[in-house]
Amino acid sequence: MVVSAVEPAAASREKSADMRLARRASGVLLHPTSLPSPYGIGDLGRAAFEFVDFLAAAGQKWWQMLPVGPIGPANSPYASPAAFAGNPLLLSLETWVEEGLLSRGDLPESQPIGRADYDAVRTSRELLFRKAFRAFRPDAEFDRFRTAGASWLDDFALYSALKEERKLAPWFEWEPDLRARRPEALARAREKLCGEIQYHLFLQYQFARQWAALRHHCAAKGVGLIGDVPIYMADDSVDVWAHPDLFELDASGRPVRVAGVPPDYFSQSGQRWGNPLYRWDVMRERGYEWWIHRLRTVFQRFDAARLDHFIGFVRCWAIPAEAPTAKEGKWLPGPGAAFFQSVFRALGPLEIIAEDLGSVTPEVHVLRDQFGLPGMRVLQFAFSTDPDSEIHRPYMHPRHCVVYTGTHDNDTTVGWFNDRGGPSSTRSPEDIARERAFMLRYLASEGREIHWDMIRLAFGSVADVAIVPAQDLLGLNSSARMNLPGSGQDNWEWRLPSETFDRESVARRLREMCETYGR
Repeated sequence: MVVSAVEPAAASREKSADMRLARRASGVLLHPTSLPSPYGIGDLGRAAFEFVDFLAAAGQKWWQMLPVGPIGPANSPYASPAAFAGNPLLLSLETWVEEGLLSRGDLPESQPIGRADYDAVRTSRELLFRKAFRAFRPDAEFDRFRTAGASWLDDFALYSALKEERKLAPWFEWEPDLRARRPEALARAREKLCGEIQYHLFLQYQFARQWAALRHHCAAKGVGLIGDVPIYMADDSVDVWAHPDLFELDASGRPVRVAGVPPDYFSQSGQRWGNPLYRWDVMRERGYEWWIHRLRTVFQRFDAARLDHFIGFVRCWAIPAEAPTAKEGKWLPGPGAAFFQSVFRALGPLEIIAEDLGSVTPEVHVLRDQFGLPGMRVLQFAFSTDPDSEIHRPYMHPRHCVVYTGTHDNDTTVGWFNDRGGPSSTRSPEDIARERAFMLRYLASEGREIHWDMIRLAFGSVADVAIVPAQDLLGLNSSARMNLPGSGQDNWEWRLPSETFDRESVARRLREMCETYGR
C-alpha cells in the first residue's frame, strides 16, 4: 500500500483519534531495529507489519518504541544527530524491490538473525541506498514533502552532505565560515553538494513514505504507536549547528556544560551524557518555538510519546564539560510550567508520558500533575528496601500512570531475577537476596516463570496502561538486555529471535490476561 509521505492517511487520523493513555490497555516495548530480518537489522518492512498483527491478535493496544531518528555515537538512539529526521537504517529494502527501486538480486544474502552489526549494516546499506537513489525519479509528492519539511530538511540534508565530505568530522571542527553558518559559505556548499543534498532528501522522503504505510496499518488494526523524545541533543547534531544560540556553547561551538545524572540505581559514578545544555532563557524569549516544532513532528508520527528525563524540565544536572565523570555536576533549574503552557497552547492536548524516574523531587510530581501527565512505575524497582521504591509497588500505583515490568535501561526480568551482584551492579548480594525474598512472597510464587509473574502483576495494576518489553514476553536472560546505562559498548544490538517465538501461544496468553484484568 502506498501512503502519502506528506499527510497521514485520513483513515489513520480517524482510527488513531481514540488512542488515549487514560484508557485501560496494554502494549509491548520493542524497537524496530530489534525486529527479525535477514538483512542484519530490523526495519519498517514485512516484520513490522506482522508484529502489528501479533499485537492486535494478542489484544494489545500500544506498540512502544525508542527514538526513531538517526543514531549517534555507540549506535545510541538517544544521541541522535537530528531531532526531526528519521533513521535511514530502518528503511525496508524489500519494499524498494516491490516498488522497483531495487531488484531481488540486489538484496544481500540472508543471514541468521543475531545481534545487530551496525558497521556492517551501514556499509551494505550505503551501496543499496545509492543504487535506489539512482533509480528514483522525483515527482510532485516528493516536491510537496520537501516544501512541507523545508524548515528542518534543508539544514539536515546540507549538514549530512558536509559531514560526509569532511569524513564525518563534527561540525565544530569544520572551516570557520561553515561553522558560523555564514550565508555565502552555505550557498557555495549547497551548489557544490547539490547531488549529495538530493540523496539525503531522498532517504528522508522514503522514510516518511514507509513510516506512513506502517502507521496506516497500525491504525487499521487498532494499535497505537508510542514514541520516545530524548530531552537533549547530541553536541554534533544539525540542531546544535543550526541553532547554536539555543545551547550553552563556547566560541568554538563546544559545550560549556553537559547533561547527565548524579550517581543512581544504574551507575555508582552517575552518568555523563555529554549533551550540551539548553539556554532556557533564550528559548523562553522565543516562545519555545524549536521545541514546539519538534513535538509537532513527533505527534505526526506517533499517537503518544514518552518524554525522556522529565525531571530535566524541573532541574538538570549540569556537569562542567571538562569533568571526566558526572560526580562533579550540580543542579540547575529547568523551564518549569512555562514550557508546557507554551507547548499545549500551541499544539493542544497531547498524549505524553512523563519519564519521572531518577532523582525525583516533589516539584517534579507537581509539574507532572499540573498538566495531567501520566508518570511511570517500574516493577523491577518495587521490591527494593529503599523507601523511595515503595511508589513502584502495585498497591501504590495511581490510576493515571504507565506501569512497566522493566524499561529499555533495565535488565530483562529473568536477568534481573537471577542477578547475583558484582562489580558492575549497584546492588549488593545481600540487597538482591532481600529483594528476591520480598518479591516471591509478594507474588506468592516460586519464580519458575518470573517473567509471567511480573507481567501478571503489571496487568493487574490499577495503572491505566501496562507495557511489557518483548524480552519479558519470551523470558529471555541478560544477553537480551537492550542497554546498560553508563556503558558504551554492546548496547542497542538485541534482536527478536523469531525462530523461538511461538506467536500464537504468546498472543493467546496475553489476550487471556487482557480479558482477566480488563485491558
